[in-house]
Amino acid sequence: MDGAGTARYPDTPPAAAAAGIAGAAADLVRGLVAWPWGQVAPSVYETGRLVTLVPWLTGDGERVAYLLREQRTDGGWGAPDDGYALVPTLSAVEALLSVAHRPGRGADPAVIAAAEGGLAKLAAMLPGPGRDRLPDMPAIELIVPSLAARIARHLADPPAGLAHRRGLVLPLPAGMGEEKIGHIRTALAAGVQIPQKLLHALEIAGDAARGLPGVRPEQTGTIGASPAATAAWLGDRPPADPSHPARWHLETVSDWHGGPVPVGYPLTVFERGWVLAWLARAGVPVHVPPELVLSLTAPIGEGGTPAAAGLPADADTTAGALYALALLGAPHRPDALWAYETPSHFCTWTGEDGFSITTNAHVLEAFGGYLESGGADDDPRYAATVVKTAGWLRLQQRDDGSWTDRWHASPYYATVCCALALERFGGAAAGGAVERARRWVLDTQRPDGSWGHWQGTAEETAYAVQILLMTGGPDPACTDAARRAAPVLAAALDGDGTDGAPAMWHDKDLYRPTAIVRAAVVAAAHLLESASGLMDK
Repeated sequence: MDGAGTARYPDTPPAAAAAGIAGAAADLVRGLVAWPWGQVAPSVYETGRLVTLVPWLTGDGERVAYLLREQRTDGGWGAPDDGYALVPTLSAVEALLSVAHRPGRGADPAVIAAAEGGLAKLAAMLPGPGRDRLPDMPAIELIVPSLAARIARHLADPPAGLAHRRGLVLPLPAGMGEEKIGHIRTALAAGVQIPQKLLHALEIAGDAARGLPGVRPEQTGTIGASPAATAAWLGDRPPADPSHPARWHLETVSDWHGGPVPVGYPLTVFERGWVLAWLARAGVPVHVPPELVLSLTAPIGEGGTPAAAGLPADADTTAGALYALALLGAPHRPDALWAYETPSHFCTWTGEDGFSITTNAHVLEAFGGYLESGGADDDPRYAATVVKTAGWLRLQQRDDGSWTDRWHASPYYATVCCALALERFGGAAAGGAVERARRWVLDTQRPDGSWGHWQGTAEETAYAVQILLMTGGPDPACTDAARRAAPVLAAALDGDGTDGAPAMWHDKDLYRPTAIVRAAVVAAAHLLESASGLMDK
């Protein structure tokens, strides 16, 4: 797992127990059944929210210790990029200030020192030339002003050791303020029903979130598939009913992760669709139990499927599940995706601002995979959608041959999604785009054989190897580059797969879906092994 804290999922097999690539793949599939809520590394943002919102919850000390351990030497938290570091740093600082205000904790030198370092880092981050360009993260325009306001309230009467910070008010990035949050809180107080998507960040509502009428825990006990949202709904006192499902959802999630918690949980359908698609697309031989196939089919309704209970349906998860089903020999009509079609592309949610390139790559695979399986040959809409989506993806390619996307910090993820979709379903017109992607991958390999945006990682190396070995014709340059990457992937297979890399997947905080990342590594290692036994060299 990333950083401190060890996952305590039930019946977790040691990574080293996997007997080669086949064993690693089998372990992954068994894990999908054993841990149906998913396997995700902890989040600084979400863990900080639990420290503030539910100090009574079991594991509070472990969560505070996690925040202290995760602080970087420059005072911040999260990824090395200041744009990505802003939200986790705000959350950690606010959480530590709340701890410092607790009776008996105000003089804790470790807490005070960490909060001071975080405040200094925030002062350097906010704002200034070039510092208003923040990544496209869910609810960031609400989370940043909400946390900044909480920090200001703490510093209106600072704890001992931070008197010199009295009255500090952090400046906000351009275009951000509390006005929108105020409207949301007023609407909630008036009993207005909010969109389900907003429940995922319910913690921004403050006191208005506590026991919000009309909101009930899902069958897993979650509110909005988020520990922070669930904590905000429960409030700062334990529920009178000791068996309250929302309480035990948080107790379970905290226990499984050793105190800290992930940012989005559960993520059942999303994880299963991605893991099975990575393995099947690369031809990894593995037995998939029928119950996993059914778990992808059953949630697909007229509007598609959500990543898990507590989230709205979305085109990305729906398309990923549909393509996995096609690869597994159980094709399902992709008609649910029509709800997300726009004149030029497919949106992730209806009415969203912006667009996702990888969502459209997955939509292309969903329609293309269904056609490839022999479905809907007499319906021209399917073939027309393939042509339309492939053409749109080609237009989004950057001049250097890569793609970027709003759901991942690394261009290697967006590029593998687009390159593989276009290679298989883009037709002759996509050949040039795919070739430019391959050239970009070759040009950006690091001296140690890895690839990576901030540093070389096994995850991004796996994406690069898949591009080189699953697109175009035989190419000695691609084969040689893949050979140089073999030690990176082999080391990841032998370890826990984290290789000290930062999380790179977008939610309220960057997160690392460990099973999905490991599936990508296993898929790339299988391709290398199949290509003349490159994993042995």
